[in-house]
Amino acid sequence: LRQSVLTGFKTKGMAYRIVVTMFANDMTVYLTEKDNFSNLMAILTKWCKASGAKFNTTKTEIIPIGTETYCKHVLETRCLNDTSQHLPESINITKDRKATHIIGTWIGNGIDEQAIWSPIIKKIESSLDRWEKWCPTIEGRKIIIQCTIGSMTQYLTTAQGMPKEIELSLTK
Repeated sequence: LRQSVLTGFKTKGMAYRIVVTMFANDMTVYLTEKDNFSNLMAILTKWCKASGAKFNTTKTEIIPIGTETYCKHVLETRCLNDTSQHLPESINITKDRKATHIIGTWIGNGIDEQAIWSPIIKKIESSLDRWEKWCPTIEGRKIIIQCTIGSMTQYLTTAQGMPKEIELSLTK
């Protein structure tokens, strides 16, 4: 993929363009409006044949990134650009304000950060409520808070960041 004709993304300060990120059995491929989806599928077909892997196209999500006009164009035409073929109907194109779960993070255009953190906050509150029934000492409370809040927020905060409102609600 990195040696392919796919454009990928490159921003100021990056030494290399991003074409693909992989973790375990998850793969994220970055295509631009200059790319052709059929080129990606040809590469993946060849890779699957060589590796014996099977690519699950039913889990494929397209998240248009760019101007509002471009994102709307992709949704309406199911094409990355005016010369590319239509994206297969079996592939979901994520609409604005809808979050897609990718390797433990939530990605999308105009997504509600509060909504992403809401289940985690409820889980923390539930855990702290359960611990409170044991009437922990001050030292016990300190350990419980550090372990509970730290363990339940660390990955998402590192990978995606934490909105200031969420941070403030956790420091109460």
